Amino acid sequence: MLSKKVQYAVVALTKLAREYDKGPVLIRDIALQQKIPKKFLEVILLELKNSGYLGSKKGKGGGYYLIKHPSEINLADIIRLFDGAIALLPCATFKYYESCPFHKNENTCGFRSIIKEVRNQTVKILKNNTLEDILKKEDELIKKNNPL
Repeated sequence: MLSKKVQYAVVALTKLAREYDKGPVLIRDIALQQKIPKKFLEVILLELKNSGYLGSKKGKGGGYYLIKHPSEINLADIIRLFDGAIALLPCATFKYYESCPFHKNENTCGFRSIIKEVRNQTVKILKNNTLEDILKKEDELIKKNNPL
């Protein structure tokens, strides 16, 4: 399950993607509109800024903004930033590998093999979906569910 931090990060990033090239957005506005606790959001946005996804401007007209185009920010990278490994088992991860304490030979473990398949498909889907894709999907769903 994704942590609240990842969920809030994706929601905030999606909001900033909608405002891409329109100027900075205040933390207060994001927090209120997206129903995210402001103090928690501050920590998340600072981490995103320090990781090179966001820029910020202080003072009047200030706030946070994307410094990368929404099509350049994929979900796998955001999940890994906050939650670490995407795989369900430490012995099946790519970037956060830990040896399995239960098996002498991981290469013959059927369970690990299946979990690696799940990881590979999950990573593929997450890497191939960006903030821009989220916006497109939301627009499609709005049209589908509100045909007027």
